[in-house]
Amino acid sequence: MNAIKLLVFLPLLLTVTFQSSLKPPLSPSSSVNQNSTNDTNEAPLQQYLELTLPLPTNNITPACSTSILNHTFTNTTSVNVNYTPPPDTCEWSVFFLEFRVACKGEQHDNGIAGVWIGGIELLRTSTAQSTYNGVFWNVRKDVTRYYSVITQHNLTLSVFFQSLVENHEFNVVYNVSVSFLFYSDTAEAHSPSRKLISVKNYENDGNTPADVIIPISGGVNDGFWFRIHDESDTRTKDVQISSKAYKAVLELYVSFHGDDEFWYMNPPDLYIKANDLPITSGKGSYREVLVTIDGKLVGTVIPFPVIFPGGINPLFWKPVVSIGAFDLPSYDIDLTSYLGLFSDCHNHSIGIRISNGISFWLVDANLHVWLDNSNVQAIMEYEPPSMEIEHKYEFEGLDGEFKTEVERSTSSTRLVQSSKGVLKTKVTEEIKFTNKLKFKEYGTRKELEQKIKTKTKVKITDNKGHSVGETVIEKTYPLKITVAARLGSSKGGWLVNTTVIQGRNEKFTNEIGSVSRVLNHDLNCTGWMMLVKGNPIISGFTENHQNYSYMDVLKGCYSRKVDVVEGDVIADETTSICVN
Repeated sequence: MNAIKLLVFLPLLLTVTFQSSLKPPLSPSSSVNQNSTNDTNEAPLQQYLELTLPLPTNNITPACSTSILNHTFTNTTSVNVNYTPPPDTCEWSVFFLEFRVACKGEQHDNGIAGVWIGGIELLRTSTAQSTYNGVFWNVRKDVTRYYSVITQHNLTLSVFFQSLVENHEFNVVYNVSVSFLFYSDTAEAHSPSRKLISVKNYENDGNTPADVIIPISGGVNDGFWFRIHDESDTRTKDVQISSKAYKAVLELYVSFHGDDEFWYMNPPDLYIKANDLPITSGKGSYREVLVTIDGKLVGTVIPFPVIFPGGINPLFWKPVVSIGAFDLPSYDIDLTSYLGLFSDCHNHSIGIRISNGISFWLVDANLHVWLDNSNVQAIMEYEPPSMEIEHKYEFEGLDGEFKTEVERSTSSTRLVQSSKGVLKTKVTEEIKFTNKLKFKEYGTRKELEQKIKTKTKVKITDNKGHSVGETVIEKTYPLKITVAARLGSSKGGWLVNTTVIQGRNEKFTNEIGSVSRVLNHDLNCTGWMMLVKGNPIISGFTENHQNYSYMDVLKGCYSRKVDVVEGDVIADETTSICVN
């Protein structure tokens, strides 16, 4: 979807979907010069960015680099090229994917894009709001965990763009380049090369890339991702896992679009039916991604609510986009406890579906498998995940309050005997989800308050019961959104006030109870926009304030604070000083 998809209930009990036609920025925005072959008289492209942890390699010359793809996306949505691994003469230990995009032209919807090698997804990203003068952005991602794939020959690299409005084509030209940058041990020593969203360092090989990565994805013609339309739509793929496997982690990529782009603000179906509303974005405000092996539930994920650059109020995200918009998080589900179910060299079905989901979701996964030199014996204790869900709905007419609370817990114990010895690992996870959605003033005002909280404990002991390691990962994702519409002074126009307050807070604690890593990323956006018949934004005012901080006891600290008013960056402060 392009600019905005707001469900605003009007006095006539109609639902209006506002979408902005893209005009030049309402006020001058700070621009960043970029080398290009464009005419020197043309205005420089404006840089868009997502606040994230900078890679120390930014100022280090790579040992080698390979330019894999340079392509202009117009009416085409996908391109496939032969992948060439780095030359044998290049000595490297870490490597990064660089995804650069420049675009120009009138745009009526955002897009989602992905990069795959041999059907294995490396990156998922959304597109920025383009302008007539043009914009550009750059995503650089550590992809060292895909070592076993990057070093292979005779593979295909694929880039796929898809409109977020169904049956809608792009009308903007995207110039895309994809490169790999390879760095030596010197760069590795300074590189924070592990994603915070994943559970790492809880096994002896916590930093060792998998020996084999198996794509759990669709065909190349579909962009590899599975397109899921409703909660009964389960996508599966058969896999064969060697009996030498001693560890397995499923890396899940997921994004939500169409009627479920704002799933956390969807009203229940009974409210829609009672008010005879002509909308299809229902099913309530709780979603969960479910992963199964041969139909048995083995893992779940409540995804981080990424807001795409056209979401809620598109004026918010110029030039600093929301949390995760350019590098959507992936989610690791540890399947080692379930090796006894599928590591026998026979076909087994891995399935993905969306609880309560409606059209449409894009999902796929990478199965990372670590192999021993000989057969591995794995014993597991399987406890089906428990879940409690409570709904409390109260409404009269178009006004009401809808509250959903969910608690889910999982526990598994595994005993794996390999050349590394006998290790017993117990993994427990608790998930708490609360969502309170209010409709006021005849449904023209929507207020959301949501929190996702997870706590994962991993404890490893040897065959004598001695502790080998223990890790606790705590993640909290708060979200508050307000959307309020009223008739404006312009004939047929609507004044829409919007706020978004969001956080991504993650903490890692080691076996002695010391905090080893902390990430806190908070944003606070406020503003308004005036919409008229035909849905263009004719005026508006917005502020975007973001704070990003990261602390690692081994790699130091980093923080950045950015303030944006009406598309102008008025403050941008960065520090590497640790503050207790």
